[in-house]
Amino acid sequence: MANLIHHLSLLLTTTLLLSFSSSVTSLRCPNCGTTPVPYPLSTSTGCGDPSYKIRCDPSSNTLQFDTINNSYPISSIHPQTQRLIIRPASFLPNSCITTDQPSQGIQLNNSLPFNVTSSNTIIFLNCTDRLLSSPLNCSATSICHAYINQTAEAEPCLQTGICCAFRAGGSSTSYSVRVSGIGCNGYRSFVNLDPSLPVRRWPEAGVEIQWASPREPVCRVQADCEAGTNATCMADAMVDGVRRCFCNSGLRWDPIAGTCAEIVTECQTPGGCDGSTNRAPLIAGLTSGLVAALLATIVGIFIYKRQRRIKEAQERLTREREEILNANSGGRSTKNFTGKEIKKATNNFSRDHLLGSGGFGEVYKGTLDDSTVVAVKCAKLGNTKSTDQVLNEAIDFNRGADNVNLAVYVQQKVEEEKLMETIDPALREGASQVALDTMKALGFLAMGCLEERRQNRPSMKEILEEIEYIMSIGETGLDLSK
Repeated sequence: MANLIHHLSLLLTTTLLLSFSSSVTSLRCPNCGTTPVPYPLSTSTGCGDPSYKIRCDPSSNTLQFDTINNSYPISSIHPQTQRLIIRPASFLPNSCITTDQPSQGIQLNNSLPFNVTSSNTIIFLNCTDRLLSSPLNCSATSICHAYINQTAEAEPCLQTGICCAFRAGGSSTSYSVRVSGIGCNGYRSFVNLDPSLPVRRWPEAGVEIQWASPREPVCRVQADCEAGTNATCMADAMVDGVRRCFCNSGLRWDPIAGTCAEIVTECQTPGGCDGSTNRAPLIAGLTSGLVAALLATIVGIFIYKRQRRIKEAQERLTREREEILNANSGGRSTKNFTGKEIKKATNNFSRDHLLGSGGFGEVYKGTLDDSTVVAVKCAKLGNTKSTDQVLNEAIDFNRGADNVNLAVYVQQKVEEEKLMETIDPALREGASQVALDTMKALGFLAMGCLEERRQNRPSMKEILEEIEYIMSIGETGLDLSK
């Protein structure tokens, strides 16, 4: 009887462990052959995050990365750094032209969470003399010559024209490695290349692509959230009509594992709380505490005097606020909301409602009792300049986006492919096609500075280089739209 109970206990424990393991790993897609597919990459519906789609080729059991116009084999995936490396297109037989030249090279969809990293050193081959006026390194000392002279696959390039090299990752190269007949006909890319090494020690050719951290999975019902445990299916405050699996209290979202993980405390880490009898830390702590108490007394006196000045300033600002709010601006009076109304509208200033923060305070999205959507800006406590700034602002979210922010208006025009409508008509009138193309290129460069993801925004050095490139191309009369 005892043996029967023991075996049943083992069976129950094994079942629970398998059930837990299934709930934890259910989001990860199955292997493609022997190659693991880490979260959030998705090879089929029902696993991974559908926004991070890749493809498993069943004929070869290899992973493929699909771009707008081509597919490239994935040579390696690094989930901890959220990056993967694809193999670039091969050369056409006995030529210095890559097979993806007719489709203008690698073209990523900028609406997806993938982009080309700045770890890639790009070598352009078989280029026209128009590239000589570009900021690329097309000189006789460029590393592209070492690659041509010391590799068998690039031997046909010895008989072609110019070659150039540059480091990828600017706003114009975040989503593409472009080749074409009027520029360069072939390319090679190397990840984390040390140009001081001989060519035989260079890494295998590859293009490194990174993906943005995924958000919590979308859900419809509670059962969609890790088999109903660890997370709760709730409305997404940032996207209307979308529900996501938000981790329960005591857990945090792990975007690499794709699950809710425990929040590790100091005592849970190795050696964090080992029961040591060493009293030195305690003595040091007590000594530090006494010193801190003395310093706190001194600081307290200073803070008291400062708070008294702040209170006087707040009373002055309150009087000024009442004067502003009671004033009639253009026939439309303003309303003075109570603190209780503002807290209710912003869900007690929930971080989920935070729209942004700046030097003068934080801005929250709020919804009034009459369903009016407003922005609530909180001035920094004790900062009179911040309070003055807030009193001079009023944002109504019922207005069109183009009436609120000029950058939003321009972004909207770009999406509608009407960027030139944002250019001053006085500049457009009588301008040559080259001048119009230059304006458009500078406009797209400016839009690169407004990218939501920080890693996609160009640095000041990259901006300067691209402006020089655009101006030099404009002077030669090239078509910048290509």
